[in-house]
Amino acid sequence: MNKTNKNIFPIFTELISRKQKELLLSQKGLTIWLTGLSGSGKTTIGKYLEKKLHKENIITKLLDGDNLRVGLNSDLGFSNEDRSENIRRVAEVSKLFVECGLVTINCFVSPSEKQRQLARSIIGEENFYEVYIDASVDECEKRDVKGLYAKAKKGLIPNFTGISAGFDKPNNSDIVINTTKQTIKQSGDKLFDFILPLIKI
Repeated sequence: MNKTNKNIFPIFTELISRKQKELLLSQKGLTIWLTGLSGSGKTTIGKYLEKKLHKENIITKLLDGDNLRVGLNSDLGFSNEDRSENIRRVAEVSKLFVECGLVTINCFVSPSEKQRQLARSIIGEENFYEVYIDASVDECEKRDVKGLYAKAKKGLIPNFTGISAGFDKPNNSDIVINTTKQTIKQSGDKLFDFILPLIKI
């Protein structure tokens, strides 16, 4: 190669940095990880939060089983190994969004502390905010319009968290929201008030 040609296109050799993207969007990239039992209110609160952030001109992406298990993770079941792989893939996708300056709102049971720590380590401690959506099994069962808890009790759904599979209650969440004592609006507003100052530049 001709030495005189090696620096013809130096401008194309450097990637646009995360900081540049965040300044363009006027927001910091981060992941809000909602964990809790099925029926605790994770996705409902996540959707409420996303709408409130949208009104603040914050660009977000909500990730949950509905939009990942039908595509990217359609090959996974609900064994402990598959659940961990599901979380690993979700975390890797979230990391890519965060590096672009976007906010991901992740709504996953993620029942074990090990799984949540895996997600935190992939996304990065400084980018990861764990939100524990606290509701008892009894309360979640009352809300269960799909009858999943009843089926799990009959043995029709194996490895169902809270019935035939355990849930490690988080001890070090950044914020705890008890949906037994608060409405969705109260819960969503509490999370919004906590997270907005962390996003705004």
